[in-house]
Amino acid sequence: MAKKIVIASGKGGVGKSTVTAGLSRALENEGKKVLAIDFDIGLRSLDLLFGVREQVVKNWGDVLLGNCEKEHAIIHVGNIDFISAPLNFNEEFTQEKVREMIGKYDEDYDIIFFDAPAGISAGFSLACVAADSALVVSTPDDVCVRSVEITAQKISSFGINDIRLVINRFIRKLSAKRKFLNVDEVIDLTSVQLIGVIPYDAKIGFSSMQTSSFNFKASSQKSFGRIAKRILGENVPLKL
Repeated sequence: MAKKIVIASGKGGVGKSTVTAGLSRALENEGKKVLAIDFDIGLRSLDLLFGVREQVVKNWGDVLLGNCEKEHAIIHVGNIDFISAPLNFNEEFTQEKVREMIGKYDEDYDIIFFDAPAGISAGFSLACVAADSALVVSTPDDVCVRSVEITAQKISSFGINDIRLVINRFIRKLSAKRKFLNVDEVIDLTSVQLIGVIPYDAKIGFSSMQTSSFNFKASSQKSFGRIAKRILGENVPLKL
C-alpha cells in the first residue's frame, strides 16, 4: 500500500508544484516507485514541470468517469509515473469516487503525491480525501504563513494528522537582515512541524525537473533529497 501525501499551500505562487516534482525526483533517486497526480483542475502545471505537455491525452477525470483504464492515464517520466488533472470540473468528481479511483493505484506504488490547487477550493478537498499525510508549502513571508496556518487546519479536518511544513525559497542572508521571517518564526506562526527548508535557487524551473538535468549536487536540490529521506523515516539533520 502506498504512502499517500497531499502537497498543499494556502496561496498560489509559492512553488508547491515544483516541490511536488522535486520530491518525486528525489524519491525516484531513492529507488521508490512514485506516482504524482495533478489535482489543480483547469490550471494544471505538473505536465509542464515534467516536460510532458505534448503527451497528455487522458487524465484522472477520464479514469474516474470510466472513459479509460487506469493505465491509459499514466505518463512515464523516467521512472516516475504522472497523471494530469482534467481541464474542467465535473459534478461527478465526488470525494467518494476520488477515493475509489486512487484505490486502483494504491498497490502499485510506494509513494503517491497529490498536488493540490492553491487555497481550499473543491479541488483542494478532492486532493485531500485519499491522503494519509500532508506537506504544506510556505515561503517565509507573513501573507503566505497566515494562509498556510488556515490550510493546515483545513487538512486536519479530513482526519489527516501527519502534517509537515516545507519552507520554500528561503534566503538566509535576507532572513538575518529581517527582510523575511526566519525558520523558527515560520514554524511558530504556522503551528506545523518542520520537515525541511529549500533555499532559493533561480535555476529551479521547468527544465530542472526533467530527467536529464535534475542535479542532486545543487544545494537546493540536495534539500529535496534530505526531505525525501525524512519522508521515508530517516533521521537527517536540518541544513540551511
